[in-house]
Amino acid sequence: MKLYNKNKVTLHSYKHDQTLHRVWKSETILEENDDVIIVANKQTKVVESNGRFWYTKEPSVSFLFKKHWYNVIAIFKDNTINYYCNLSSPILKDDEALKYIDYDLDIKVDKNFNYTILDRNEYKRNQKIMNYPDKIKQILLAEMQDLINRIESREFPFQKEIVKMWYNKYLNLEKKNKKK
Repeated sequence: MKLYNKNKVTLHSYKHDQTLHRVWKSETILEENDDVIIVANKQTKVVESNGRFWYTKEPSVSFLFKKHWYNVIAIFKDNTINYYCNLSSPILKDDEALKYIDYDLDIKVDKNFNYTILDRNEYKRNQKIMNYPDKIKQILLAEMQDLINRIESREFPFQKEIVKMWYNKYLNLEKKNKKK
């Protein structure tokens, strides 16, 4: 396990048709291993495909999986942790950015681990418009079930103490970097 002192990267989200969907301008890599890249941000600039931009309101720690078709964002708000999960291709890393394909379906998880599946209509529409292959649709359904199982059984990364530990590492890194 390698902890980076100061490693800022951008995060690119694409759609299945290879169009750029969204860019997070500054993510701090906290950990990278064979299974996951863990990044964190606070008030980072997000640029939409149409050029509009906004800044994240709450700090977050994201778990970008290399072998699973989803990513998980732990969001800190009002002394609680909520999660937002994207069904997506596994994360890729190149010289430009961290990258994944967004497959529309999302799961919102509240502080009590109640969850809601979002954007089913967007998924139905895009799978037709962008002609998602049957193999990808099957993978996404299986991975959604795996993700739901993780949520229900509080498996990594749905463990608040683990998320807090990574967030504290992020805060410590930011504090060290400001002193330099």
